Amino acid sequence: MRTHLIKLSARENLEFEEMAEAMEIILNDTVSDSEVAAFLMALKAKGETVEEIAALVEVLRENALPIRRTMTNVMDNCGTGGDGSHSFNISTTSAFVLAGANVTVAKHGNRSVTSRTGSSDVLSELGVALDFGPEDTDLMLQENNIAFLFAPHVHPKLRQIMKVRQDLRVPTIFNLIGPLINPVELDHQFLGIYDRSQLVMMATVMKRLGRKRAVVINGAGHMDEASLAGENHMALLEGGAIYEMKFTPESVGLPTYPLEEIAGGDSRENAEILKNVLEGSAAPAQRDTVLLNAGLGMYAAGAADSIEAGIALARESIETGNALAKLRNMIRYSDERVI
Repeated sequence: MRTHLIKLSARENLEFEEMAEAMEIILNDTVSDSEVAAFLMALKAKGETVEEIAALVEVLRENALPIRRTMTNVMDNCGTGGDGSHSFNISTTSAFVLAGANVTVAKHGNRSVTSRTGSSDVLSELGVALDFGPEDTDLMLQENNIAFLFAPHVHPKLRQIMKVRQDLRVPTIFNLIGPLINPVELDHQFLGIYDRSQLVMMATVMKRLGRKRAVVINGAGHMDEASLAGENHMALLEGGAIYEMKFTPESVGLPTYPLEEIAGGDSRENAEILKNVLEGSAAPAQRDTVLLNAGLGMYAAGAADSIEAGIALARESIETGNALAKLRNMIRYSDERVI
C-alpha cells in the first residue's frame, strides 16, 4: 500500500492492475483509517483516470453480494452527489417514474454523505427495507420493475471506507464511482455528476464497463441532476461513440425555475415531496424537475427516442398512478417478506 501511496503523492497515475491491487488491500487486509483517507485524498488531488475508476469499480463489484439478474435491459439512475444544492431526492423519485413506464431500475444508493438526505434515508422514512437480499432483489426487478440496493448492505467490505468518507465529508472518488458499483449487471445508465469537466471521462468509464447506452448529465448550477434553472450539459454513450450535447428547459418543452424551488429538507420532508410528486400534487418546479430527469432516464434506457418523448412517458407514468403503485408495492414487499 505504501508503494501506491508514494506514487499517488507524486501525482503519478496508477495502472489498472495497481489500482486493483490497492483496492484489494483496502478491502481484504488491515489498513488504518489514515491510510484509507490518504489514498482517497491523494487520488482526488491528482485527479482520477478512466483506468483507475474502472479498476476500482470492477474490484468492488467482485467483492459485492452476488446478485443474480434474470431481467434484461436493466438500468440505474443516480447522481454522484457533491453538488451542494441541497435539493430533494430527485433521482430516487424519478426511479419510480421510470419503473412506472416499464423501465427496469436497479436503484443503488446510500445514506447521505455530502448532502442532507441520501436515497436510503428517504426510502427508509417511507417504509422501504434496506436489507433486501439477492433473491428479494431479483424478484422485485421481475415483479415491480424496481429494486433498491443499499450500498452498505450489498458491499459489506466497504464499512471502513464508508466511515472514512463520513469523517472526510468531501467528495472523493467514491462519489464518482458510487453510481457505477451496482452489483446488478446494468445495460443502461443515467448518471449525474457535479463536475462538468468529467462528463466525457465518466461516459468513457461506462463504455469500458460495457454499458450499451448511457447519459451523463451536469445540470445548470453544476447540479448532479438535470436542472430547469438553465443550460444543461450532457454526454451520450451510444453505439460505442460518445457525443456531447447541451439543452435548455425551453428546448425540451419545460419552464425555467430557480434552484431554490427544488430545495429539500430532512428525510421526512423529502419523503413527503417524493410522495407528492408521485401522487400528482407536488409544486410545479418539483414535478417538472422529476419529469425532466425521468425523461432523460427513458432516453438513456432507449425507451424513448428523444428527451421530449421521454418526458411524455414520465408524465403518463405519474398521471396513470403507475409510478405511485411501484412505490407502494416496494413498501408492501418490505412489510410482507419473510426474514
